[in-house]
Amino acid sequence: MIGAVRLAAVFWAATAIAGATEEHPVVVELFTSQGCSSCPPADALLKELGTQEGVIPLALHVDYWDYIGWKDSFAQPRFTARQKGYARAAGRTSVYTPQMVVNGAEDIVGNRPKDLAAAVARHQARETPVEITAERRGTVLDLALATDAPVGATKVYLVRYRESESVAIHRGENAGRKIEYSHIVTDWDVVGHWDGQGAWSEQVAIEGDAAAVVLVQEADHGEVLAAARLR
Repeated sequence: MIGAVRLAAVFWAATAIAGATEEHPVVVELFTSQGCSSCPPADALLKELGTQEGVIPLALHVDYWDYIGWKDSFAQPRFTARQKGYARAAGRTSVYTPQMVVNGAEDIVGNRPKDLAAAVARHQARETPVEITAERRGTVLDLALATDAPVGATKVYLVRYRESESVAIHRGENAGRKIEYSHIVTDWDVVGHWDGQGAWSEQVAIEGDAAAVVLVQEADHGEVLAAARLR
């Protein structure tokens, strides 16, 4: 198993020339589980990914490994459903961990840093068809989208996540380990539907201090067309 330091070194070496910016960030979703022995390297890689400008990492903990002895404290059935939706969209009948999905369009095994670096670089090089503006004013979030060319039906999501938390695992495949998790998604809610033409705007209620991201994604688990992280 490659250690976290080695994972970080491989990833940073592969992405050093990418030149990412926060203006059009790449979204990386990690489907992981506290009960999966193959997941800790991917969890560590996601943490390192969070230090890179222009990439938004999000950890979605799934619940289908709970039966082997340890119930994931961050898992939600809707995250499992999201992963299964990606599988159906790709014509697959099964899911696995750790899996990373890059901008909703490309999936890789989550503990392969070179593959991840290459995927991120490909998406950094693409033009973003949708401009997104997200501004928070107290408990109100002002959202605005615009495009010069129709992009088809989309969903607008508001994602909330916890920056990090360490978990001592007492049973299952990772028994006896204390693992630090990062970018732990707690809420993933649809806050709007857009036909993908012209401009769209909406005001959305937003509570609490948890970190937040707005995503614009093609319907039926398609590509993530735009994302904005609220600072």
